Amino acid sequence: MTTVFDVAHYVLQQKGPMSHMKLQKLVYYCQAWSLVWEEKPIFEDRIEAWANGPVVPALFAQLKGKFIIQIEDLPASKQLQDKQKEVVNKVIDFYGIHDSQWLSDLTHMEKPWQDARKGIAVGARANSEITHASMAEYYCGL
Repeated sequence: MTTVFDVAHYVLQQKGPMSHMKLQKLVYYCQAWSLVWEEKPIFEDRIEAWANGPVVPALFAQLKGKFIIQIEDLPASKQLQDKQKEVVNKVIDFYGIHDSQWLSDLTHMEKPWQDARKGIAVGARANSEITHASMAEYYCGL
């Protein structure tokens, strides 16, 4: 199965080094749109609704303390399948032109992050999961 590291590696291959926050948001959108277009997750790793938007804890743990992420910061990667590359390329084309703050602000306006953060104070730490079902339902409706 493809991991978040495989997706992150491909994103960095296509776009070059970027901030940790931007990479987190791009892999989130890769997951969201894979659930819509392919009707299955592009990776199995859990996504949580942190204060600054969606975060994949496994990716965060690997990159903790780094601001600008390069391919060398990630573990060895498996090649994505052609359909997976198509999803990632479309996400990069649409979302990749924006900075990390814009992407974070966008996720804050979207229902999957908002629903996972219900009852949690603004800025408070939390590890509520953003489910595949909530992502598929919301992004399918766009």
